Amino acid sequence: MNSLVKKKREITPITKTPYKTSHDISDESDRDEFCTRPCCFFCSVKEADTYLKRAELGKFFREMHLRDNQEHVLVLSGLWHIAMNQPNDPEFPSLGIFKCMANLIYKAMKDRNWLLTNQNIYTPYYAAHIIGSYTINKEEYAQIAVQSGVIPQLMELLRGKMSWIEQRVAVRALGHLASYESTFEAVAEYEQELVKLAKNLASTCLEVIFVKFVGLKDVNKRLKYHRKLLTRGIGGVETENSKAEEWASQLQCWSLQLLNCFACKERSVNLIGDLEFLEDLCDMWGGIMNYTSPAGVGLIRILCYSKIGRKNIAESPKVIHTLGNLSRSSDDWQYLGIDCLLLLLKDPQTRCKVIDLAVSYLIDLIELENLGDRSNVGETIMRVLLLEHNQRGISKPLPELLHLEVDRRNKEKLVCEEKLEETMVLISSIKQQAKHMFWLGEVEEAVSRYTEALDLCPVRYRKERMVLYSNRAQCHLVLRDPDSAISDSTRALSLCNPANTHGKSLWRRSQAYDMKGMAKESLMDCVMLMNGCIKIPYHAARMLCKQMDATWLFGPARSKVTLTHCKSVVEETKESNGRESNYEGRPHVRTMLMKSRGLMPGLSTIAEQALLAKEGERRKMEVARSGTKAGVGGAEVSRSKWASSR
Repeated sequence: MNSLVKKKREITPITKTPYKTSHDISDESDRDEFCTRPCCFFCSVKEADTYLKRAELGKFFREMHLRDNQEHVLVLSGLWHIAMNQPNDPEFPSLGIFKCMANLIYKAMKDRNWLLTNQNIYTPYYAAHIIGSYTINKEEYAQIAVQSGVIPQLMELLRGKMSWIEQRVAVRALGHLASYESTFEAVAEYEQELVKLAKNLASTCLEVIFVKFVGLKDVNKRLKYHRKLLTRGIGGVETENSKAEEWASQLQCWSLQLLNCFACKERSVNLIGDLEFLEDLCDMWGGIMNYTSPAGVGLIRILCYSKIGRKNIAESPKVIHTLGNLSRSSDDWQYLGIDCLLLLLKDPQTRCKVIDLAVSYLIDLIELENLGDRSNVGETIMRVLLLEHNQRGISKPLPELLHLEVDRRNKEKLVCEEKLEETMVLISSIKQQAKHMFWLGEVEEAVSRYTEALDLCPVRYRKERMVLYSNRAQCHLVLRDPDSAISDSTRALSLCNPANTHGKSLWRRSQAYDMKGMAKESLMDCVMLMNGCIKIPYHAARMLCKQMDATWLFGPARSKVTLTHCKSVVEETKESNGRESNYEGRPHVRTMLMKSRGLMPGLSTIAEQALLAKEGERRKMEVARSGTKAGVGGAEVSRSKWASSR
């Protein structure tokens, strides 16, 4: 085979015509006439003879890291496109591409001079990305990759030897390798270090990316090769920021996916489930930028399947409240919150610790019939809540309330139809009285009348009870009682069919969440409301803009950086004056404090728009409306659409 390769190269005419890439070569005759490279990847790919082609490509992969060729980046970019578009093609994995990529990463880490010449700075990123793309679906490719020695080189990138850009593709590739039974143990050789690195990445990556990239006011200070990788040379600062936001979400979610691989096997559960990291997980919200990942709650659910994990989770009220809020939301991952709470309640060792917190959330869901492809969700919740209800430490009102609910259903089965009709007439009359009182401003009395109607309304009349709960929720909003409004709205949304589709209840719960400063939950209800609208209400679009600002991926990082900067300026001012300073009176410090509180252009929420130019609000409304033009009647709103419109 080598003699064939040598013979072909000997007969290739050498001309002074400039070198052409595969994009310039139209046929085999062009390749022979114009290419003067002794070992050209693109020419090898176009080789018609299969045996000769494989021989040339194999030699190219073996020798690529030994050459100082300025076209390395062009070749790697081409390989990256092939790996992304044809990840199941066995040709390159069988010819040694993994060994080649491992060698290139090793060379980049050991030889800084080589890394900084001929655009080799891009090499580690492309090499790790190619490894991850080929191992995403095929376990046999993952086995070849491990045998080729890619793990030590990926670990070097994960340790942060270069930047977050390379960490992103390294953790992605390691996550794929850890997901297969046959290659998991090879990854687990670095278990302790890997878990610590992944935890740190998940917790700090947003702040790092904001400080080192997105938050830089002078965009020229951003690393040039980062900007090119993010935009592929197309687009300006907005494109860079949008892509950086997407990649930051992916970096966080892929770090959690790697931790999931260990948690699923109950490995390092104590290390993963320490209290500080569990509370960090509560703020890691997937599904917006990284559409298919449940992010933090996904890992919490995996931990709930282990005894140690449940024990650690039960010690954190913040985690329990997060799961409860998720279970009473219209988020795509609502069922995960319900699952986690039920798993904690089924365990005798954690039940007593969480029952008092969990019951206030789950009691509102006992009439939920179907949730997605799950049926009888409410019945399951009721059975779990009644489980061992005499156990010491459980609140007494809980079993009484549930037993009354069960007894009520049984008694109603014996009531004749004529009696039911009379009851419904009475309920209709009480409902009209409640409405009249509400419009007269006697809101508390209206609440009492709605409560009376609900006590009388038979369980089987789900639609009527939905309306009563929703109307009572409106009364609670007027009375500035958001907790009661959320509870009643949730009950109404559990009664509607399909669940979480009653527009008025969604809007009322969105307002209630907004009162409590729960922007994420308010946003999801707002998006769900818009999904069912033919014409987008102005007030809903306004709320959406506000909550999109409040839930910006880099929002916490921005606030932390701004407040830290403010504190440092205050300290410098105190030191320079040699006494306690009234820093609120200093214009430059006051400006920074206003920014940290969201009172300056670019950091504002909708509630503060009166302080700002109206142009900013008009622009936001245009963005919101433009994101709703897809779907039926121009009103289909998805989570990904709203995320991409930021």
